[in-house]
Amino acid sequence: MTEHTPAVGTDAVDAITAQWYAVRPDLDTEPMAVFGRIYRIAKTMGDAMERTYNRYGISRGEFDVVATLRRSGAPYTLSPRELSATLMLTTGGMTGRLDKLEKAGLLCRAPDPHDRRGLKVTITERGLALIDEAVAAGLEVQAAALTGLDEDEVRALTALLRKLLAGVH
Repeated sequence: MTEHTPAVGTDAVDAITAQWYAVRPDLDTEPMAVFGRIYRIAKTMGDAMERTYNRYGISRGEFDVVATLRRSGAPYTLSPRELSATLMLTTGGMTGRLDKLEKAGLLCRAPDPHDRRGLKVTITERGLALIDEAVAAGLEVQAAALTGLDEDEVRALTALLRKLLAGVH
């Protein structure tokens, strides 16, 4: 991380909350300020990650599937149901992604040897190489976005976001 940078000026979210204050001074717009910024960060970073993964011929959603297999550890195999549950996707949505990724040679599907009705999805060598490059590129983009914060601020932000996330579930 870089040295601590001075505080930034006002932003678009400040303008929005100021407008609300002008017409409804009785409202506490602090939650709007927090979630407005979270939304804008998520949108901006989501778009940046999409562009990054597109360089590897995959979308963010497809990245998620291959990355989930990679994170599962050797032999990098999960059932479509396990993938769907991890990624919070319907089976129909998962099938479309698996079809595209299999056609691209990044994964393969085979019968589950322990369940005649089941399938197992396994990352291919090509998929393994691609995901290792794509995840590194994605982390570079994310790290670059954090350069305005020092290490202590990143740790504090991580802790606060973890606490916030636990409170909204």
